[in-house]
Amino acid sequence: MSERLWAPWRFEYVQDADAKNKGGCIFCVLPGEDNDRDNLLLFRGKSAFVMLNAFPYTSGHLMVSPFRHVGEMGGLNDEELLEINQLVKRCCEWVSKVYNPEGFNIGVNIGRAGGAGIPGHIHWHIVPRWAGDTNYMTTVADVRVIPQDLRTSWDLLAGVVEGKK
Repeated sequence: MSERLWAPWRFEYVQDADAKNKGGCIFCVLPGEDNDRDNLLLFRGKSAFVMLNAFPYTSGHLMVSPFRHVGEMGGLNDEELLEINQLVKRCCEWVSKVYNPEGFNIGVNIGRAGGAGIPGHIHWHIVPRWAGDTNYMTTVADVRVIPQDLRTSWDLLAGVVEGKK
């Protein structure tokens, strides 16, 4: 028997992501555009940037990526590695101010076999966590319930990133 969860609001995200992927790597294409809110970019550094994940595990799920198209750790230079790690730290601070999580999962999926959805461009995931945030929907139906839309998340986090909150 096939189980279905009707979530029509997800179509916009899926359709948008498919269109962006056809135009090239999202980690290369989106920072080149001048539309940070629609593209979910929160911060631009010298060699790396921060963006919301369009398909989050939890509200406030961020990603940090180098601007350069690099697929593996060995391809990053020391400047990129330092800035990326500094941004991961800042992401935890920003998310903590907005969402007050009880913990974080921070990780990098390298290569298709390592779980990377976009294996050609390395990126770090910063996922806020709360006790009990994995409920029956996740364990039984393999579905995640995200209680906040992405634009609201972007607005809240952008206020912290810009020092408004």
